[in-house]
Amino acid sequence: MSKVKEAVEVDVPLHTAYNQWTQFENFPNFMEGVEEVTQLDDRHNHWTMKIGGVRREFDTEIVDQLPDERITWRTTSGDTNQKGTVRFERLDDTHTKVELVMDIEPSGATEKAADLLGTIDRRVKGDMKRFKSYIEDRGGESGGWRGRIRPGDAGSAL
Repeated sequence: MSKVKEAVEVDVPLHTAYNQWTQFENFPNFMEGVEEVTQLDDRHNHWTMKIGGVRREFDTEIVDQLPDERITWRTTSGDTNQKGTVRFERLDDTHTKVELVMDIEPSGATEKAADLLGTIDRRVKGDMKRFKSYIEDRGGESGGWRGRIRPGDAGSAL
């Protein structure tokens, strides 16, 4: 399993950065290879990605979500195995640090080769830079979900 970690400072307030990150269906606007994210309910999403020309579909479950602090998820089914946390840290009234940490278990020859070559790490770094541009260029969030999901709530198993 590979660990990927990347952080960016965005020139928007904490609540703006957090709110935008909760808009999962907008991820294709800044995440390379993400073709579609369908939000099934408050804690479940279905992802369609293309990695090295190979289409991957999988489902994720949010297992911990605390507004303006963190969102933690894991895959529950499909072509990939990953878990991760994105954390938000207020730097001042108009600047926020967004840190993404993911554990990814590459599946298939294409993903394993991409991992060995550092492609996955570079993609995540690029995604975070694109998130910075996306949220700063917008000047505000496109929506937000501020609910609380706790580890151990129905449906999660960390």
